[in-house]
Amino acid sequence: MSATGSALKRQEHITPFICDDANGRALFFTLDHLQSMMSIASPYELAVDYTQTMMGFALLNRHPQHIGMIGLGGGSLAKFCYKHFPESKISVAEINPHVIALRQKFAIPDDDHRFEVLQVDGSDFVRTSKGTMDILLVDGFDHIGQSPQLCTHRFYTDCYQALSDRGLMVVNLDETNGFYKTIFTRIDSIFNGHVVAIQANDHGNVVAFAAKGRNIQAENIRNRMDRFYSELNQW
Repeated sequence: MSATGSALKRQEHITPFICDDANGRALFFTLDHLQSMMSIASPYELAVDYTQTMMGFALLNRHPQHIGMIGLGGGSLAKFCYKHFPESKISVAEINPHVIALRQKFAIPDDDHRFEVLQVDGSDFVRTSKGTMDILLVDGFDHIGQSPQLCTHRFYTDCYQALSDRGLMVVNLDETNGFYKTIFTRIDSIFNGHVVAIQANDHGNVVAFAAKGRNIQAENIRNRMDRFYSELNQW
C-alpha cells in the first residue's frame, strides 16, 4: 500500500470486532492482531502483559493528579487507573468512534467528574494540553500497526510539553517495527536521555518510560518490575 493509501485507510476508522472464549473477551481489528483482552469474571484486571508493564509508572508516581491516555482499545488501562487511582483525573483520547461505541461491552465506566473519553486524534490531544498531565500513557495502535502521526518528532515534542514539570510519558512500542530505533531515538533526544526501555514480552512489545525534568535509573526500574507484577495482582 502506498503512503497515501495507508493514510487514507487509517482515516476510514475500521470497525473492530469482539471474540469471547474461555480466556475472556478480546477486541480485534484483524484476527492476527489482538488489540485488547478482558477477563469477563474480573473486568478490571490487566489481562495483557504489556499493560502491566505500562503500569510501572506507579513505581515513580503513586499519586498523579492527572493521567492522560492515548488509545482506548478495550479500556484495560483506563479501567485499572479509574479503580486504583480514585483521586486522579483521567482523560482518554480515542480517534475511532467504533472503538468508543464498544465501551459498555468492556465495562468501561461512563464519563463523570474525573473520567472522560474524548473522540480526538492523540496528536491533537497532546498539542492542546500543555503542562497539564503528570502521567501520559501512549498506546496508539490500529489495524495496520503503530499510528504514524503518533511517532513523529512533533508528536513526542508535544507529549513532552503536555507533561507537568516532573511528568512521565509511558509508550507501548513495537520492537519488530522497522522504524523502532528511529522512534526510540526521537523520544530519547526530546527527553534528554531520561528514558528507560523495558521488554514487556516475547512478541515485540517494549515499554519506554520517559521522564521530564529528572533522571530515572534503568536498573532500579527493571529490578523492581518483577515484584511489582505480583503486587499488581493484590491491588
